[in-house]
Amino acid sequence: MNRRTFITLSSAAAVAPAFAAKEEKPLFEISLAQWSLHRALHGGKLDNLDWPAYTKENFGIMGLEYVNQFFKTKAKDQKYLKELNRRVDDLGMTNVLIMIDGEGHLGATSKEKRAKTVENHKKWVEAAKTLGCHSIRVNAHGDGSREEAAKKVTEGLHSLSSFAAPLGINVIVENHGGLSSDGQWLAGVLAAVNLPNCGSLPDFGNFHDYDRYQGIRELMPFAKGVSAKSRKFNEEGDEVETDFREAMKIVLDANYRGWVGVEWEGRGMSEDEGIKKTKALLETIREEMATEYAA
Repeated sequence: MNRRTFITLSSAAAVAPAFAAKEEKPLFEISLAQWSLHRALHGGKLDNLDWPAYTKENFGIMGLEYVNQFFKTKAKDQKYLKELNRRVDDLGMTNVLIMIDGEGHLGATSKEKRAKTVENHKKWVEAAKTLGCHSIRVNAHGDGSREEAAKKVTEGLHSLSSFAAPLGINVIVENHGGLSSDGQWLAGVLAAVNLPNCGSLPDFGNFHDYDRYQGIRELMPFAKGVSAKSRKFNEEGDEVETDFREAMKIVLDANYRGWVGVEWEGRGMSEDEGIKKTKALLETIREEMATEYAA
């Protein structure tokens, strides 16, 4: 063995342990729901294209959950979407999903209106594909009685999800008011759709009069995302409306290990502070539960 060969082999041996010691994957990843900064975005203090950099620099969060209203005219603008992708890629971040509002009711009264709503959402499915997101979040609002609304929403969701499936995009429903905030009703709708790319986005804070922990439990079998809604914190750093530990135990007991989105919606502090407190609470819980839920 000549000297050069010896040095090469010795060097390889020296660095081998570094390659062998892979970084342990966290129990769940933390993303940021763009709505957390809706006042800054609506007020012109922050632009959608600059939001990824702001998120990384100010919060150290690497997953992005967009809201379509902050770039509502850009769904088909390939130049814009490519520029957004370039910025996200340069930052080493991940586009997770797009939350869709204002495109009609998937459970509208007439078949024609439902078809129009599905058509309106298709551009966002395609935008999600371009951005590398795994899902679009939709609303399950329907007309008529509980049973009638379920039937109509099921039809609309099935149609949209069938369109999204070949593109590799999930269509996920948030408990977001009306019947959709009834966990049993929404779980029944998703079971009736019965497509692998149609699921839920359980939101901790949007169950209204419905028991939130029961609702989370009912929606978790369909979950492809989780929204950790926060509105108010006590001096100990706990969210006062939702027991985050109980909520996250339900999430983890369902074997969910994906993105958990910070979604600050309170008024008692700045948007930045609310985001930081929510992230800190999730990180604390993740550390506390790491051993219990270790693979």
